[in-house]
Formats: sequence, C-alpha cells, structure tokens
Amino acid sequence: MLSRLAENIYWHGRYLERAEGLARLINVNANLNLDLPGKLAPGWDPLVRITGHSELFSELYGESRSERQVVKFLMSDERNGASIKSSLEFARENMRSARDLLPREVWEQMNALYLDASEQFKGNQSKRKQHEWLDQMIHDCQRIAGMLMGTMSQDHAYDFILIGRYLERADMTTRIIDVRADDLLPEELEELPPFESIQWMSVLKSLSAYQMYRRHVRVRVSGPSVLAFLLKDAQFPRSVQFCLLALESRLNALPGEDDQALRHVVQLMRQVNQAPSTRLKDQPLSEFMDDLQIELAEVGRLIGQTWFPSK
Repeated sequence: MLSRLAENIYWHGRYLERAEGLARLINVNANLNLDLPGKLAPGWDPLVRITGHSELFSELYGESRSERQVVKFLMSDERNGASIKSSLEFARENMRSARDLLPREVWEQMNALYLDASEQFKGNQSKRKQHEWLDQMIHDCQRIAGMLMGTMSQDHAYDFILIGRYLERADMTTRIIDVRADDLLPEELEELPPFESIQWMSVLKSLSAYQMYRRHVRVRVSGPSVLAFLLKDAQFPRSVQFCLLALESRLNALPGEDDQALRHVVQLMRQVNQAPSTRLKDQPLSEFMDDLQIELAEVGRLIGQTWFPSK
C-alpha cells in the first residue's frame, strides 16, 4: 500500500473520531449546565480548554465564553480546523482520496454524513434540534465504524484506520480528564465540591462510560474511581489503557523495521499504569495528563516519520 494512501486513511480515522468526540462533549456539557445550580454550572469555557484552542477562540471571539459562541466555534466555524464541520470535511476528503481501498457502502455513508452536516450548519437550530442532530451524528459515526469492521478486509489499510482512531480517542480522553479533574479535585479530600457525583457522572457520560463504570466498578461515582477506570481499565474501549493496547497490537502488525512508535506506546502504557488517582506529591494530575498528551503527540509524529515520509 502506498504511504500516501496509508496516511489518508489514518487521518480519516482521526478526524471522524474527533468529530464524534466533540459532539459528545457539547451534548453532555449542555445537560450538565442544566442539572447544576447556576453558581456551580461549569459554563462553556471548559470545552474550549479541552480542545486546546483557547488562544484561537480569544482571537476570534474575545474573552467571552457564551454558549452560542462556544457551540458555533466547536460545531461550524471553518476558521477552527478542529471544529465538527472541519473534521467531517477532512474525514471525507481523506476517505475520498483512498476510497479504492474501502467498501463502497462506507464511502456513501461518509458522503451522506458530510452532506447532511453541511445542510445542518446553514441555518440556526433550536437547542433541542441541535441536541437531536448531534446524537444522530454520533450514531452515524458509529455506523461508519461498524460498517468498516464488518465489511472491510482486516489488512494493513484497516490497521491504519484503527491506529488513527485510537490515537485520537486516547488524546480526547486525556484532555477531558485533564480539564475536568483539575476543576473537580480539591487540594484536600475534606473540601469535596458540592454535587461532586453529578459532575463526575458528566465526565463518564462525555465518553459514554457511565453504564460500564457502574457495571464493573460498583462503587459510588467519585473522582479517584472514575480516574482509575478511564485511565487504566483494559476492557473499556474509551479508556487510555485500552486505546494504547489497541495501538500496540496494530503497530506490531505493520511492516517495517523501525519500531520507535511501538516502543513509545509500550512506555506510555507503563506510565498510565503508574498514574496517580488524584495527585502526585510534587506533581498535580493536570501536569501528568499534559505529559501524556505530549507523549501521544510524539507517537503520532513517529508514525508519520516511519510510514508517511514527506514527499
């Protein structure tokens, strides 16, 4: 397989996962702001921080963080290369460039999702309609993932799609933990914030993890147990550890003698296993999560260096 096509489908996997993750975040954050009293509601600034685009947002919209501005920035602003609209456009374009490798039905589903999104972004939507459409978009992204799993040969082309998907998913999980945990974990355990359980439930729901948490952890929702589940659970598909295990498996199957990316992933797995449940003595959890994000970015760089050499 040509490195150019491998790169296309790798980025398709990343961009589609990014669009789905943003849709989940917007819907869960809207519900959380309704569930909590006004003074405790997190507002919309955390979503800008999770995406890592605070500087760009301030440049485009100023220092205000209203719901209307943040939702527009994350959903439909073309100036934001990580918005849902931009991500779906990039996912479609990368799939189009490599569609000879993929089942025709998957391309048709991706094209339909992009065209539907383009229509949705043209007009103003009520909050209810927006919520419904984001739910539908999540289901459509899941449908594409399911169609790929059920109809595509499990060869190296499929490996690159999954590598992109799981790398992006691990990054999103660390970002959600980073921002939410920093807001919710107090310096002293006696200073637990009011409505703590509701807020930690929103963290789980951002990753569709609530039911699986209740099934496997079986204790009340609290910061340390949620963090342990989302970081270290090897069976939940959106935990960091699960994503790293999937990356290890897929990278191990690829041809080539350069295994730097693989060794980096194995090293990251060890770091995650040693993760603190709240804080290290000399290092806040947010710094630990920032380090993980930097290392995940390095994995992405090594993948590009090994299999997508610059032209």
